Amino acid sequence: MRYHDLCTRLENESNTWLITGVAGFIGSNLLEHLLQLNQQVVGLDNFATGHQHNLNEVQSLVSREQWSCFTFIEGDIRNEEDCKKACSGVDYILHQAALGSVPRSISDPITTNAANITGFINMLVAARDAGVKSFTYAASSSTYGDHPALPKMEENIGKPLSPYAVTKYVNELYADVFSRSYGFNAIGLRYFNIFGKRQDPNGAYAAVIPKWTAAMVSGEDVFINGDGETSRDFCFIENAVQANLLAATADESAKNEVYNVAVGDRTTLNILFDSLKEALAESSVVYEKEPVYRDFRPGDVRHSQADISKAASKLGYAPEYRIREGIAKAMPWYLDHKS
Repeated sequence: MRYHDLCTRLENESNTWLITGVAGFIGSNLLEHLLQLNQQVVGLDNFATGHQHNLNEVQSLVSREQWSCFTFIEGDIRNEEDCKKACSGVDYILHQAALGSVPRSISDPITTNAANITGFINMLVAARDAGVKSFTYAASSSTYGDHPALPKMEENIGKPLSPYAVTKYVNELYADVFSRSYGFNAIGLRYFNIFGKRQDPNGAYAAVIPKWTAAMVSGEDVFINGDGETSRDFCFIENAVQANLLAATADESAKNEVYNVAVGDRTTLNILFDSLKEALAESSVVYEKEPVYRDFRPGDVRHSQADISKAASKLGYAPEYRIREGIAKAMPWYLDHKS
């Protein structure tokens, strides 16, 4: 498999990577994997949604020598100088920093725009000027908007349904314009509901899997928006890490493109609820309550499922974990970190 060959090669190469949003969920998982591959890593974060404890946990999981290969910059992608400083001397950029969440963007579109659009173009300019080898950025399945067709194919998108979706689409437009105007070719990864360890279960904008798991462990109510038949293509974090490393090191012919990062499957919220109950039961945690149904959430799409054939053919992407396997692997972490 191309990914395993890549990991073997990286272990014997000296490269410097920049991860923006390094203290966040996806960023910290990328950091962990790259340090374990003996890479030099620069991390940039302003702790708006990331956490120091994520970095502390990564430090506990790698060797002292590997951790010494990490340089942290506390800074903000909305600040041009912070971006320039972070990009200096870097080979590969994995741009994860953003303000996620559809509801957050509806509540506060101005802040979402500043982080996701102003911050994005700041990073593009800094990366271009620094002459980095590659720029890989976190795009989003929200870009598909109201386009009804399933599975979602990269070339078919509809109208955005939230300010967040607008910002992620604008990222793709800017990336394409930078290719045409400056010959700077980036790769966008349209994430579909990534989940796994270090995903924050707390707060108003917490993702569904860690939030529901934390509620079940505490014996609290689990709330389902709508009738529970809304479906998503849930993708385990290690699949997303694979996609990022493959994209960053891809041939030039694969660049200036966007790729779906998912497993190519659909799981309803009702089935997800049952799957989490079953996984907890295997760890001797019994949850006996029924879910509480409430109104559909504004800005949410009804169904989402990715076609991953483009990422498979051009990047060699081959997800190793489907949803139940991912939940089984993530559950010990959720239980160890219950609040």
